[in-house]
Amino acid sequence: MIYSRREFAGMMSAAALCGPALLEGAALHAQTIHAQTLKLPLGLQLYSLRNQLPTDFGGTLKAIAGLGYREVEAAGYYDHSVDEVKKGLGDAGLKLVSAHHVLDDLTKQFDQILEFNKQLGVAYIICPTQGFRNPTPGQRTLTLDDWRWNADQFNMLGDKCKTAGIKFGYYNHTEAFRVTEGVVPYDELMRLTDPSKVTMEMDCGWVVVGGGDPLEYLTKYPTRISMLHVKDFKRPDPASGRRNGRATELGQGYIDYAPIFAAAAKGGHVTHCFVEQEGFDVPPMDSLKMDADYMRSLGIA
Repeated sequence: MIYSRREFAGMMSAAALCGPALLEGAALHAQTIHAQTLKLPLGLQLYSLRNQLPTDFGGTLKAIAGLGYREVEAAGYYDHSVDEVKKGLGDAGLKLVSAHHVLDDLTKQFDQILEFNKQLGVAYIICPTQGFRNPTPGQRTLTLDDWRWNADQFNMLGDKCKTAGIKFGYYNHTEAFRVTEGVVPYDELMRLTDPSKVTMEMDCGWVVVGGGDPLEYLTKYPTRISMLHVKDFKRPDPASGRRNGRATELGQGYIDYAPIFAAAAKGGHVTHCFVEQEGFDVPPMDSLKMDADYMRSLGIA
């Protein structure tokens, strides 16, 4: 069983009241939790600095490395050539693991996207969007049939990437966890996508805001999720009790990543973990330092 920090604190308080034997047991459980934490390089999704990278690509990458980030994930290359991207990464000592490309671009420009990323040595091409099977004017919500069509597209793209020696994956937002015609779309994608062709990059924050539980998915699908996105949100208004998507720095909101990382470590298939900061309460680099410090406190280095 995995306890949240609040539950564990309560357990320790009870142990202090009930005697040394219970206190010893609680301490032993704490060691077990710590032993299960993820031991991965500290990663950053570069979308976090989408306003800085276009004007100072190389300098921004060096600043990221200076905060202790070792791996990055792209969300656009800002009109830089392969050589320019390589130089920026090399000068900063950063490893480019993966790149996000929307479904529409992957459908229309797959060969160009694949070739560019292959030259950069990218290991994963990740799709962070979905599409409509037969779009109609004004349509905004995907039907279950649309989600099933997306699963087919992902299998097709995954097959092409696999042939080229690159892994393909899907990255979720909140809509993947909103019940559609009695079904959770994310579960349907898990059911219909081929594990040998499609991996999952699970954004834990959007899972929570969408009404899901990252622990449940890491336990239910331990071999399907290979990468995590890590973000936090401001605490919801007690009056409404609703989960919100207003970004804050890690550790300042309401998502506790200790049990999530423990579940990922137990599953043994998560190989990369990326901080993503979509909004800032302090200057961006100060914000990313807070995030890095939080991640290091949980064993990510």
